Amino acid sequence: MLKIGIIGYGYWGPNLVRNFSEIPNAKVTMVSDLNPARLSLLKIKHPSVTTTTDHDELINSPDVDAVCIATPVSTHFNIAIKALKAGKHVLVEKPITSTAEDASRLIDEAAKRNLTLMVDHTFIYTGAVKKMRELVVKGVLGDIYYYDSTRVNLGLFQHDVSVIWDLAVHDLSIMEYVINKKPLAVSTTGISHVPGKPENIAFLTIYSESNIISHINVSWVAPVKVRLTLLGGNLKMIVYNDLEPSEKIKVYDNGITLKNSPESVYQTLIGYRTGDMWAPRLEVTEALKDLAIHFVDCVQKSKKPVTDGEMGLRIVKLLEAATTSIAGRGRLVELT
Repeated sequence: MLKIGIIGYGYWGPNLVRNFSEIPNAKVTMVSDLNPARLSLLKIKHPSVTTTTDHDELINSPDVDAVCIATPVSTHFNIAIKALKAGKHVLVEKPITSTAEDASRLIDEAAKRNLTLMVDHTFIYTGAVKKMRELVVKGVLGDIYYYDSTRVNLGLFQHDVSVIWDLAVHDLSIMEYVINKKPLAVSTTGISHVPGKPENIAFLTIYSESNIISHINVSWVAPVKVRLTLLGGNLKMIVYNDLEPSEKIKVYDNGITLKNSPESVYQTLIGYRTGDMWAPRLEVTEALKDLAIHFVDCVQKSKKPVTDGEMGLRIVKLLEAATTSIAGRGRLVELT
């Protein structure tokens, strides 16, 4: 039985407690939060769980084998490095850290101590994203042309990170997992409409291997909530609407065909193909529950997580490059 300690019982912490409490081979033994009122609410639902306002007490407790971190991004590194040095396995909310250097240090520390380090990129564990990955790997879409995503809503403004670190991080992880091609460069524009605060709207353009282009639009100042992704290939195309209650994924037999003109070797004819649409059956298990089960399995069997520290590092490098590009008003930043 893996004994779980959870640091942070604000927005995401209650979801972690609920899911880890419901899966086999795991037990939530301790929860830490700076707000005693939140811990009082926890005690009503989970009276057997030990609570503390001091996360160091949780990290050093012999009754905790693994630590889940659901705190602001700026605190991730300091808490995670303490937990690793205390011999605890770590699951940390996205993004893994606020800098690539800190992410690398966590990866090295976990490897040195043979501990599991996993990042909570929850969307990777949804049925819709797993299905998109499956269709790409099987070659159903053919050669991938583009990834185009809109993730906008009204609020919630974050005080410590920009909209790309809050929202675009989801699409960057989905893009990496589904397309699985190395990003080469990024150009990002964005702006803040609140003086002294991070950008609240941004547009990212990412150039990847195999001539793939990705575009991500994120905003906290949209009149409606939109979670829409288009994934285009030369054989099939996907529309992924995360707000759809049932048919989140729709596969379209639409596209273009290129044919050489017999009249001229310099001329190319473009033909348009419009075929059927179908909605594949998706897993209905809650993504966070799948993630929790995967984390426990990785710890107990010494397996490499799908969303491991290395993936977390790659996402942070993209976020850093996008932030540099914003400062340069869309300057293209090469990725190394």
